[in-house]
Amino acid sequence: MSSANQDATRERIEAELDDPLRALGLDIEAVEITPAGKRRILRVAVDKDGGVTLDEVAEATREVNRVLDGSEVMGEQPYTLEVTSRGVDRPLTLPRHWRRNTSRLVKVTLADGSSLTGRVLSSDDEKATLDVSGQRHDVAYAAVKKALVQVEFNRPSGSGDVSVEEEA
Repeated sequence: MSSANQDATRERIEAELDDPLRALGLDIEAVEITPAGKRRILRVAVDKDGGVTLDEVAEATREVNRVLDGSEVMGEQPYTLEVTSRGVDRPLTLPRHWRRNTSRLVKVTLADGSSLTGRVLSSDDEKATLDVSGQRHDVAYAAVKKALVQVEFNRPSGSGDVSVEEEA
């Protein structure tokens, strides 16, 4: 499948899933289609404020399956469906990502090439405020080249990265 066709398919899938997943209180964070031999892997990442539980991922998996079974968007080629939480390895690209990671440690690379690591204190639609070594720094999203949550092994457990797979 060409890149343009894959992008169009991904956009159609996202459009078909948006309302049903919003009804479950979930946002679509990513839709990825990856070739795997004669099959494809369709990964749908979901999230919500406070993170998602394994039960919510399982419910989202059932809903995605129901929607795609009633649709022609995936065509006739078999695929494996994987619905997962956003995970810490995905970059912070939207204001809601920053909001959902309040109190988490993030490494930010700015457009000017400099970088800083700090804890997210607060965020709004334009910027995030970080605690960097005891100093408050406002970081405008427009100035961010890349921002990633840092894994902290001694951080109290709250919401983990959960995943459910299902054959279609």
